[in-house]
Amino acid sequence: MDKTPFQQLQPELEAATAQMKRMLPPEALDAFESSIRELRESGAGTGLELGTKAPDFTLTAHTGSKITLSEETAKGPVVLTFFRGGWCPFCNLQLAAYERIGSDIQKAGARLIAVSPQIPDQSRLLNEKHRLSFPLLSDVHNQAAEKYNLKFKMPDHLHDIYRLLGISLDAFNGDNSWELPVSATFIVDKERTIRASHVDADYKKRMEPAEIIRILNSIASW
Repeated sequence: MDKTPFQQLQPELEAATAQMKRMLPPEALDAFESSIRELRESGAGTGLELGTKAPDFTLTAHTGSKITLSEETAKGPVVLTFFRGGWCPFCNLQLAAYERIGSDIQKAGARLIAVSPQIPDQSRLLNEKHRLSFPLLSDVHNQAAEKYNLKFKMPDHLHDIYRLLGISLDAFNGDNSWELPVSATFIVDKERTIRASHVDADYKKRMEPAEIIRILNSIASW
């Protein structure tokens, strides 16, 4: 039986969920779960279909440089992940897990790009925290996320809960829209075609590192 060499991400996410349940009051947890259900039922933030051409964009990285998706895909496949922000523990676990497979992504001739609505200063702080080798792009006002059908508005009743937890999206994102992307990962080939995706309204679920490498290797064999 083949054994994956990659550390699984889902057990880490489940451990973070269990910790969140121990630390937060039931009313906050209920509000979080209700918002996930409401988002699913709304039909918003469902991402793009497989086979769709990935919309192009140019965004500022945490280093200050501009990165254009089409220029990156011209070099090879791109793992494009949209995350909520450095304040999200599940996003932090995902980014750290993807950093661990960085060399495997490169061996597959691909590159990783992470996009969030947070301002560049916040992305720089996040990079310093994790020492990430891939660019963190600032999608201020969620313009790229909207192109990928990921943008949604956080319900008003969650604003106070987040602020009580020390999370003010106004400060993180540089606007008062309280809009976020649904957590999503797309694997885009050299023709900018979406070959695989993981889009889930439940931010506690992300694409597994082993799945990313499996898909990249399958693209390389085409």
